[in-house]
Amino acid sequence: MTKFDETEYLFLTTRVRSLENNMVNRERMEMMLESGRTEEIVRILQECGYGEFSANSMESLEQSLAAERQKTFGEIAFFIPDQPQILDVFRIKDDYHNVKVLLKSIVQGIDGTDLLSGSGRVPLGVIQKGVQQNELFGLPSILRDAITEAREVLSATKDPQMADTLLDRYYYADLFDAAEKAKSIFLFGYVRILIDAANLRSVVRTVRMGKGAEFLRTKLFAGGNMDGNRIVETVVSGASIEDFYSTSLLKEAAASGVRALQGGPLTLFEKLCDDAVSQYLSTARFVPFGEQPVISYLAAKETEYTAVRIIMTGLMAGLNRDIIRERLREIYV
Repeated sequence: MTKFDETEYLFLTTRVRSLENNMVNRERMEMMLESGRTEEIVRILQECGYGEFSANSMESLEQSLAAERQKTFGEIAFFIPDQPQILDVFRIKDDYHNVKVLLKSIVQGIDGTDLLSGSGRVPLGVIQKGVQQNELFGLPSILRDAITEAREVLSATKDPQMADTLLDRYYYADLFDAAEKAKSIFLFGYVRILIDAANLRSVVRTVRMGKGAEFLRTKLFAGGNMDGNRIVETVVSGASIEDFYSTSLLKEAAASGVRALQGGPLTLFEKLCDDAVSQYLSTARFVPFGEQPVISYLAAKETEYTAVRIIMTGLMAGLNRDIIRERLREIYV
């Protein structure tokens, strides 16, 4: 993989280090939890640069999170060197989310417009034409193939879940392709650990469901550090999943996954999968300048949005603070 000139990121890295100071770090999360009041959460988020939103409306919160995400992408896009694939890696999931929503809307005969995201790599109108009118011109090739095949699967099976599984496979292939084109070893590693985490989740879910090797193969994605065939062999043979991941950043998550199969909490397992990804990203703290701090910042913002949702929904549902706290992911800032 050809490496690019990291000095091109000198100014942007300085900007990112400044933006990190306004992030919802662990200390601010604790302040939110200790306050126990959604009004206080709104105040803290506004101090971090979020727009105004209703303290008692999840719809209003989601609008604020979407606006903050758009703002973040805009700030990075303005300064980033000629490497759009770095931003693409974080925007691609919205493309596939939109395709899923639009396809389900067609099958179920409903209007899912309110569920669509405007933060994708591809303009929303282009995706709508691709899914609703089969006008695929202007779409990236992998996404174009994904829409075509998903439409065929839905037409043949009328099963949105099968289409979702297919789209997930294309999603990770698209991520892998974008990371390769970006020529960033760090971004490539990030995508690979994301795929590893997704595959480990598939392993635990498959075993919990009592499904076999062929089912598991349909749920595994190519491109991770851990070979898919070896994953299947490990599960089928009854060998230790924990041992298989013992040299991986996912070793704690794998151990938790084994405990979940024995009746332990899935919430902790899911959290540890995400924490392994954050552990990979944390190495960017020691990089003075380059693409690494930018990538880690974008990923940390995604973790931030998740944390805000967990805290707000937990408090609004009257959950114990310790239960909410246990669900919060590690964040590298």
